[in-house]
Amino acid sequence: MNKYPVWLNLLVLTILVAGIVFALPNVYGSAPAVQVAAPNDGVVSESQLQEFVRIVGNAGVEPEAAYVKDGRAVLRFHNLNEQTVANGALRQTYERRFGIAQTLAPRLPAWVRGLGLEPMSLGLDLRGGVYVLLEVDMDSAVSKRLEAYDEDLDERLRGAGIRHRIDLENRSLTIRLASVDDVEAARDVIRQADADLIITDGADGRSLRVRMTEAQIRERENLAIEQNITTLRNRVNELGVSEPIVQRQGADRIVVQLPGVQDPTELDKILTATATLEFRLVDLTGDEPGSRRYPGRDGEASQVLKRRIVASGDQIVNAGAGFSQGQPVVNIQLDAAGGESMLETTQNNLQKPMSTVFIETHRETVTRNGVEEVRQVKTEEIINTATIRSVFKNNFQISGISQAEAHDLALLLRAGALAAPVYKVDERTIGPTLGQENIDRGFKAITIGFLAVIVFTALYYRWFGVIASIALFSNLVFIVALLSLLQASLTLPGIAGIVLTVGMAVDANVLIFERIREELVAGVTPQLAINSGYEKALSSIADANITTLIAAIVLFAFGTGPVKGFAITLSLGIITSMFTAIVGTRTIVNLVFGGRRLEKLPV
Repeated sequence: MNKYPVWLNLLVLTILVAGIVFALPNVYGSAPAVQVAAPNDGVVSESQLQEFVRIVGNAGVEPEAAYVKDGRAVLRFHNLNEQTVANGALRQTYERRFGIAQTLAPRLPAWVRGLGLEPMSLGLDLRGGVYVLLEVDMDSAVSKRLEAYDEDLDERLRGAGIRHRIDLENRSLTIRLASVDDVEAARDVIRQADADLIITDGADGRSLRVRMTEAQIRERENLAIEQNITTLRNRVNELGVSEPIVQRQGADRIVVQLPGVQDPTELDKILTATATLEFRLVDLTGDEPGSRRYPGRDGEASQVLKRRIVASGDQIVNAGAGFSQGQPVVNIQLDAAGGESMLETTQNNLQKPMSTVFIETHRETVTRNGVEEVRQVKTEEIINTATIRSVFKNNFQISGISQAEAHDLALLLRAGALAAPVYKVDERTIGPTLGQENIDRGFKAITIGFLAVIVFTALYYRWFGVIASIALFSNLVFIVALLSLLQASLTLPGIAGIVLTVGMAVDANVLIFERIREELVAGVTPQLAINSGYEKALSSIADANITTLIAAIVLFAFGTGPVKGFAITLSLGIITSMFTAIVGTRTIVNLVFGGRRLEKLPV
């Protein structure tokens, strides 16, 4: 009655051993390390790894361990001082040829690494680093699309011989026509450009108002968020930050978490920078439609530039800072479309000037009538004007900027232009000391809760309480093993979820043991009482845990950040506690008390 078949006992034992093995990497802790990544997502070779070891050795530092993981070199050190020295030596040697980042690496023996095992990932609140919450300017994203419509419709209307003027205001285009007779013809031109645009008549009878549909606006806003996330990830990778997290939060915000980064000064400038370039021909006559004057920067002369953009920042596929004739320059490489446009322009405009326009957007706070207002400021300046001496296509240089500006601009252009400006809403820097303090307090809470439960169950349920404590410890092992196997990040709220799971795991055994007591009081034999206790408590345990699991899934689906961390550990804890409290304890009870004639039970 109370005996499992051999295969089931072996299965439970196998699961327990697997849990211990997967949880084992978390025993060794972590150490300061330097991670080196090859350019263009390449793979670091063993010979390169040995070269890195030699370079840090020449700097007076001997790595505790050096190995290649996921195509990246990892050099682990004994302390932070050695890490700092090694990081400086590698950066000085390789400059920007490799991505070099300071990080923490698990202090795993070679045989554990050989099994492919990893400790669970620690969240930012435990590991330390920088948390930045960015808000995307959705109005700018929509306005940028309307500006494209503005340029397209202007060319189409001029091509149709319709005299007009287009004004961009309040997320719409107002097209003012010279004659009432042109209204229907202009409407047809607009419909040919985009049949989905909403067209309404103006009050004066000779103007049209053009708006995007709500679906088009939502699509544009989502595109801006997705492109900005991609761009921000590229920028973070350029900075050499290890294991960054860049993800969407809500309708218009992006969360950036950078483990191990302690100085956000440079980070702010790179993340929120909206710098990009536009290349425009100089309007020598000054009377071409759409032309306007752009100011010069740092002594550069102002120029009247044509409306048509020859190439823009979003067409740049690579950029690098360098020197030409002793002056800082940025070497530019365009994509196919930008290269074709540049080729056509240079072929048709030899010996004519072309300007490079530097564009940057930022927010500033102004006080009007005692009230602070935040407004967006867009700066457009000419940094270079040069005469087209020869025909070129994808590759060329721009000058007129300082060495530091060339370096930052090249980084931004390599990573890509933001689809819409982003502004910092919140920033938090968590030091490694605070992170370790959070870990210590969290595990102290788990330890105290675990010991309290053990004492209570042992005193109240005697030997059955000891069995429940063994199952409870196994439950903690399984949670850690699953977190390690899934590489889910453990956060401070996640630790709270584990503490809650410890209490909930005992509830199941309390129900079982109370049922067994009730059966014994009713005069049932001990063996039958054990069987009845587990069977009758099963439905109550399942109902309670399933409803809690549903709540945890909902928290994970709709929650963000810390809420998700809590939901993950709670969900895993519910699943493992169901196994340990029902199958685990029953296996031990069967092995200890099953198949024996018992007069009473120590419960």
